[in-house]
Amino acid sequence: MTPPILDGAARTFMYGKLHRVTITGADLNYVGSITIDPLLMRASGLLPYTAVDVVNITNGERLTTYVIEGEEGSGTVCLNGAAAHQFSKGDLAIIMGYEQVPGCDLPGRISRAVHVDSANHIVSVDEYITPSLANLGSPANNRHNELYVSVDA
Repeated sequence: MTPPILDGAARTFMYGKLHRVTITGADLNYVGSITIDPLLMRASGLLPYTAVDVVNITNGERLTTYVIEGEEGSGTVCLNGAAAHQFSKGDLAIIMGYEQVPGCDLPGRISRAVHVDSANHIVSVDEYITPSLANLGSPANNRHNELYVSVDA
């Protein structure tokens, strides 16, 4: 069967994520958002005031908020405002940034995963290339049973 042709309709694409960051704070008395170290923002492509999904690995909570810059080199990842109810200092989280991309531009597009240690220092960055519909099922694209290995182990 011939795969359908991807058209120009916009699709939501995950372009970058911070994987298994440690939450460094939860501040109820702030207007809102998530404060992130600019080194982490730069590595993942996250820009200030852009929307992100934040998933709490520790308790399963998930929310959408926007990014603000923290102190560079601090390792800061702090949930602010109402979001602080869903996260505690020490929780593990994944922060994902998305963009709208025409479907025809998705094949070949890169998604970045920034891996950190327990102090939120970058230890590696993986880049994943989005396959075309015709290339789905290729062994090179198969990430089934790919387990996360702790960088602190």
